[in-house]
Amino acid sequence: MKYQRSSQLFKEANDVIPGGVNSPVRAFKAVGGTPIFVKKAKGAYLYDEDGNRLIDYINSWGPMILGHAYKPVVDAVVDKAKKGTSFGMPTEIETKIAELAVSMVPNIDKIRFVNSGTEACMSAVRLARGFTGKEKIIKFAGCYHGHSDSFLIQAGSGAVTFGSPNSPGVTQGTARDTLLAPYNNLEAVKNIFQANPNEIAAIIVEPVAGNMGCIPPVDGFLEGLRNLCNAHQAILIFDEVMTGFRLAKGGVQELFGIKADIVCFGKVIGGGLPVGAFAARKEIMSHLAPEGPVYQAGTLSGNPLAMAAGYALLNVLNTDDEVYERLKKKTAYLHEGISKVLINNNIKHTINRVGSMISVHFLETPVVDFKTAAHGNNEHFKAFFHGMLDAGVYIAPSAFESWFITDALSYDDLDFTIAAVETVVKKM
Repeated sequence: MKYQRSSQLFKEANDVIPGGVNSPVRAFKAVGGTPIFVKKAKGAYLYDEDGNRLIDYINSWGPMILGHAYKPVVDAVVDKAKKGTSFGMPTEIETKIAELAVSMVPNIDKIRFVNSGTEACMSAVRLARGFTGKEKIIKFAGCYHGHSDSFLIQAGSGAVTFGSPNSPGVTQGTARDTLLAPYNNLEAVKNIFQANPNEIAAIIVEPVAGNMGCIPPVDGFLEGLRNLCNAHQAILIFDEVMTGFRLAKGGVQELFGIKADIVCFGKVIGGGLPVGAFAARKEIMSHLAPEGPVYQAGTLSGNPLAMAAGYALLNVLNTDDEVYERLKKKTAYLHEGISKVLINNNIKHTINRVGSMISVHFLETPVVDFKTAAHGNNEHFKAFFHGMLDAGVYIAPSAFESWFITDALSYDDLDFTIAAVETVVKKM
């Protein structure tokens, strides 16, 4: 495939946008080459500025669960836009989507809408600190909760040491309040609680990780986090920006039967428009302004276009009793097909899958945390990514990102993808 127009657009973008992109992963730094500029999308397909059609496996990093330009969502946005795009005042649609979300997700009574997943996670941590009166949080290496200062922390020398900033601009003071543990390592979390008695406000975790590739929780991990939070009067925050309304109507809480105290949302809840949300029981949410002392605000929070898009999409997911089973079956079909090809071609690999999230890791050993994910053969991944792109299949341009399956994919699309894998790996 040719990407002359994309290359020219990227050159022009670099003159006025840092790195030519408005989110770093789009720049193809991890895989090399020039990013693809999209002109339009429909269903399971992207159409770039050079006229190429690509089967899409990132789906705007998750929200396009029913496909691009999904008619009920488009119609809802167009209808709402004709009446005005923003008011800075309450609208009925905010209450309607809040009622729907609360009815779908276990263990929440109230929800606050914000403008991004980053904002949702940042606000959830502030609320947890305000509710508990404690300052420290525990996060897990490889789990991404947005670019707020508290979350841009890398590992220290051990599980109970303070984190250190891994982005300039994050202060050492902020890092001291963020304690790091390996994902799926319950013993490390126990040690952190023991080393910091009565100081930890919350644990924040991706209950199914998606930012080091798809990594499911091992048996007992989420249950263990729940029990530790109960024992130490800490808040358990599930970052379900990726998994919320994607893996089940009620997200991971429903899927695994584990109750979180605060749940963060994004992606699907906005139908593809910029949005985030966090939700909890009444006793926790009552601490949020204007009811309580924990301040959070946003001029465009509850934007009517985003609320209309999200409400339209959630309504379909709530009423289609078979959608999650269809997504699960399509993802399993893709998993089995790719794995068979890789085995037949003697390519070392591990494939992780939960529901409609899946990732291919180029190593034989189980991938259970960031350390094991980092042992994958990155040169294999680069060759795989560009080979798939040339074949007309777009996957995440990073080995540390999940693929997201859309219901718009046909089994012909899946077969085409599996055949493309066969062609690509023979050249690796």
